[in-house]
Amino acid sequence: MQRITKYTFALLLGASMGLASCDKGFEEMNTNPNASTKPNVDYLFSQSILQGNYVYDRVYFYTSYLTCGAFVQHFAFGKEVTLAGSGDKYGQVDSYQGQYFRFAYTNVLTTLGELIRTADANPDLVNKSASARIWRVLIQQRITDLYGDVPYSEAGKAVTDRVYQPKYDAQSAVYDGMLRDLESAIGAFNDGKMKFGAADFVYKGDVAKWKKLGYSLMLRIAMRMTKVAPDKAREWAQKAIAGGIIMQESDQAIVQYGSGSQNYNVNPVVFEIVGQDIKPSSKGADNTENGKFSKTFIDFLKAKNDPRLPVISVVWKDGKPDTSAAIQRGMPNGTEGRPDDFVTYSEPNPATVLQNSAPLIVVSAAEMRFLLTEAVLRTWATGNAAQTYKEGIEIAMRNWALFGEGGRIAPDKINAYTTANALNMAGSFNDQMNQVHSQFWIASLFDEQEAYANWRRTGFPVLVPVNAKDNMTNGTIPRRLPYSRTEQGSNRSNYDAALARQGADLLTTRIWWDK
Repeated sequence: MQRITKYTFALLLGASMGLASCDKGFEEMNTNPNASTKPNVDYLFSQSILQGNYVYDRVYFYTSYLTCGAFVQHFAFGKEVTLAGSGDKYGQVDSYQGQYFRFAYTNVLTTLGELIRTADANPDLVNKSASARIWRVLIQQRITDLYGDVPYSEAGKAVTDRVYQPKYDAQSAVYDGMLRDLESAIGAFNDGKMKFGAADFVYKGDVAKWKKLGYSLMLRIAMRMTKVAPDKAREWAQKAIAGGIIMQESDQAIVQYGSGSQNYNVNPVVFEIVGQDIKPSSKGADNTENGKFSKTFIDFLKAKNDPRLPVISVVWKDGKPDTSAAIQRGMPNGTEGRPDDFVTYSEPNPATVLQNSAPLIVVSAAEMRFLLTEAVLRTWATGNAAQTYKEGIEIAMRNWALFGEGGRIAPDKINAYTTANALNMAGSFNDQMNQVHSQFWIASLFDEQEAYANWRRTGFPVLVPVNAKDNMTNGTIPRRLPYSRTEQGSNRSNYDAALARQGADLLTTRIWWDK
């Protein structure tokens, strides 16, 4: 069931088609004199935040949970091989993998485009435009990191320039554009101008925090280029760190949700996972997609006595959710069909992570600490890498308290873990990267697109692929998602040009920064 209507897109599309075909005087004759001709930018921003957090057409469920979440082995799905759209079978299925491409452009980016055009026409709305531009980069970064070359410079220009078939920009150009757009948006903020209030579900219009989010996205994007453009990566990483990234928990980009009856008021990750797969009412025995936590993930947490394990995971025992660490057990990726002992495998804890009111952490201080640690290890930034790494783990663990009392981890347990898992300053750079980005992997649970992108860049943690029957990758973990199949019909020439530059539209084709 669709959670947010596509009224904005429908209105814009209808308007653009009408303008393209109307005769002289037709537009005036068909204008309702009693209707508002100026969009409400506050409503549009609220909608874009909800849309941007996967609140439409199964996007989180298909793209993040079933696909990216299985690729990085947070989750495993016992689907039949004939239904190999689930990620750990490495099948190529458009209805799963093309979702984000198809709906991000026609929903959230359309909404943001209308908002920004309206705000840019009024100098008093500069802060609202700047916040929307930063949010737009967040969405566009997700798109390009999933697919590679994508429309960017001509995206969203159907209404203004009648560009109905936008070209695909090379990913290197998309990255340049995102960095420039972030720098421009951050520089445009003006404390003396109007700000978003309650319409801003992230920061309530706080300009200082929006700047930190902008610089944090700049650091994320910069670090993504370490393999292919290290000099540019260093330049922009240093600029982001100097500007001020998210370092404190109070500055994290978080969307709070309620537990009301309206679907769009509850956490979209929970809505999708519970609505489409894991049903606590079945007590672990009847998940629609046969989904459980991956053996790789649970084994990693158990091996290190990670105190997060009972917070996030349960095994249903005698009809009750049991958080005991000793009985947690992940299901192997590549499992075909539902095992007879399916109920004995671990799944998300309904008392913490599967609450309707659970917060959605969009960008965390933990992620920024881990990226900053890497920057220090690369000598791109000054500081104590071991301390920054330790603080990243501490923040990642404390963040679970945001999910209620059941998520609170005692300080002595956090301290014991960070002491036992301190960064090995005598180890090789690769050993240190393995430690840092294994922690990144744990901390990004449920932010599956970011976990998948970071794993492709770093190669850590080391994951062992599965070789399911009839898989489409010759038994290797996919490196990208195929474009939405609708592009082959609606934008064929630009689609073909992207393939000629980037490579075949396959799961195994590496994108620009993944070399």
